[in-house]
Parts: sequence; structure tokens; C-alpha cells
Amino acid sequence: MDGLLFALTLVAAVAAGLNGGVFFAFSTFVMKALGRLPPSEGAAAMQAINVAAPTPVFMLALFGTGLLGLVLAVWGLVDLDEPYAGYLIAGGVVYFVGEVVMTGAYHVPRNNALARVDPASPEGQRLWERYLVDWTRGNHVRTVAGLAAAALFALALQAG
Repeated sequence: MDGLLFALTLVAAVAAGLNGGVFFAFSTFVMKALGRLPPSEGAAAMQAINVAAPTPVFMLALFGTGLLGLVLAVWGLVDLDEPYAGYLIAGGVVYFVGEVVMTGAYHVPRNNALARVDPASPEGQRLWERYLVDWTRGNHVRTVAGLAAAALFALALQAG
């Protein structure tokens, strides 16, 4: 594994672990804490989180890692005969599907639906109760995907 590939893989491993850790926090205690609040307060707090979350730094970490993962997966396909290739391909695919696709296809629509309701209304409270369960369940996928991709990229480093 040459210097550039090593550096990119190291960055991908750390970034995938970082993103998996962010989602781990939501899965293990943030959503539980919001669920302990009265529904209108929990929903309002999540609305505030969803407005604050898409910062340039977070978007770069989440989606930049997805792009890097795809680059590494292609690199793995090019170097298919190398011992690290399978780990790069798997890490890139797991991260991209489990983090990027899951975020865009599953979480963003739920976040948008929550943003459109008044948290104090009966509709907002019903939506919040479903959101808490469904969003968190899907977030477990993002947690596992980020951590699994970090491990796969680390294995690629070890194999290289």
C-alpha cells in the first residue's frame, strides 16, 4: 500500500469511526433523553438539532467520507489482486450505503416531516412518537455502518 493510499485509508478509517460515534451517541442516549421529555419538548428539541446539525464541518465529515469511501472502493477494484482490496471495497460500500444512502433516503425525509409539524399539536405529538422509534431504529444502522467501515478500513491498513 503506497503512501497516498495509506493516508487516504487512514483518514477514511478515522472519519468513519467519528461518524459512527456521532450516531452511536444518538442511538444510545440522545434519543432516549429526548424521549423522556414531554412529547412537545422532545420534538421541539429534535427540530432544533436538525436545524443545527447540517454545518459545513458535519456535512464534510459525513458526505466527504462517503466520497472518500467510494474512491477507496474503486481503488480496491483497480488493485483487486492486493490483499487490502476487498477491505477497501467493503469499507467503501458499507459506509456509503449505511451512512450516506441511509441518511438521504431514510432520515432526511423523517426530519423534514418533523420540521413541518407544530410539536405542541396532537399531530406533532403522534408524529414524534413514531419518529422516536423509527428514526432511532434506522440510526442503529448508521451507527453499525460507520463503525464497521472504520474496522474494514483499519483491516485494509493492516493487510497493506
